[in-house]
Formats: sequence, C-alpha cells, structure tokens
Amino acid sequence: MPELTRARLAGKVVLVTGAGQGVGRGTALALAREGACVALAGRTVAKCEAVAAEIDAFGGSSIALACDVTDRAQLEAVIAETAARFGGLDALVNNAQTSVQRLLAETTPEDVDVCWRSGPLATLHAMQAALPLLRVRGGSIVNFGSSTAIDGNVTFGAYAMAKEAIRGLSRVAAREWGRYGIRVNVVVPNALSPAAEQFSKDEPERFRKLTRTMPLGRMGDPETDIGRAVVALVSDDLAYLTGDTLMLTGGA
Repeated sequence: MPELTRARLAGKVVLVTGAGQGVGRGTALALAREGACVALAGRTVAKCEAVAAEIDAFGGSSIALACDVTDRAQLEAVIAETAARFGGLDALVNNAQTSVQRLLAETTPEDVDVCWRSGPLATLHAMQAALPLLRVRGGSIVNFGSSTAIDGNVTFGAYAMAKEAIRGLSRVAAREWGRYGIRVNVVVPNALSPAAEQFSKDEPERFRKLTRTMPLGRMGDPETDIGRAVVALVSDDLAYLTGDTLMLTGGA
C-alpha cells in the first residue's frame, strides 16, 4: 500500500459511515492516504478505532465516532463533532446499510423497515444534517447502491428496495443542491467485503464460479478499487459529475 501522499485531498474533511470494515474501511484508508481528515463512524466504535490506528500508522488524520445511523440524533451529533474537530466538512460518504436476505413471499414489514431505516432514511438524515456545512464551501456526497438491486438478485427484495431508493434520492439531491456547488453521486461496488470473504471460505467453488463470470476475473479491492474511486469523486478530478451512478463491478 502507498504511504500518505498529502496531495489531492489535502485540507479536505470527510465523514464515512460504516467505516469499521469492508468498503467503508477501504474508502476511509484511501481518503486518508490522499491527505483528507477522515471521521470514521460506525456502530462498533472499536472497529473504527482499529481503522484509525491504521491511518495513524501512515501519518494520516482521523477520528473514530460511535454512530447508529438509524438514530437521527446520533447522525447529527457525529456530523457536528466532525466539523468541530476538523473545522468544517467537505464530503459525506454514506456507506452504512443493514442487509436482509429473504424470498419475497417471506419478506416481512420488519425486514423492509430495517433496510429502509439503515439505508435511504439514514442517508437522507445524514445529507440534511451535512447540508449547512457543505454549502459553506461546496463539496461531494457519495452514496452507495447495489448491483443486487440493479440485477434483481433473488432474496434481496427488501435490500434492493432500499438501495434503489438511495439512487432516486441522490438524483433529486444532485438537481436541488447543484446550485450550492454540491455534487451527489452513487457508487455501485462489487467488492471483497467481509461477507464476500466469508462466502469464499464457506463455498469456494461457487465463489470461483462467480468471479469467473466477471470480465476482470476478480472481486474489487475495498481500498484500491472502490476507495480510490471515491477519492476521485471527492476530489476535483470529477468535478463535473453529479447525479450519476458509477458502476464499479469489474464489468459484471
């Protein structure tokens, strides 16, 4: 892994939810390596503290914050604390999301509620709380969709509903907030998350078959493949991109 470069994102402040593992961790590391001050928010603060220690090891700047994104007050508190600690906010990365897998015929209102509150509703609340800060100097919001929703994968009904709601929300925000210099985009990742890693161990043949269907022949790395793309969205490199969905699926 490259060391801290302090280049593209020097002076930027970014909050990442669900930053303790998987894509959230990879994104936080990639942002910090480019010089951003990163607030790491997650339900299990010990995981975020471990990522903060990784960032500290290469000279980056971060804080770990406990946050259940289904609690609006907690979201508002971590956004306020991030701004107080680092002097503002330039980007928000809404990564946290609970998933439920169940056949549609068996999907319960509780399943939908869990996915809804942790996904689109939490994303909306975080965006609303961040808006006054992002309006000060413009910025970027990166939300996460899912290929399971775009492809209509079986057993992902409640999760797919939530993820497509996030994409709709993001397009509306891009139109309403563009005049403030705020860009809003969605990333659809295909990454080697903890769940994917467990799948590869539990069912190695099915995992190999899955990766063989991908044109690039592998799952994405949470930091180098997904995180660095988020870096580009947060930086000025993609300053004219908003209201769009970036498919990081290896061509799947």
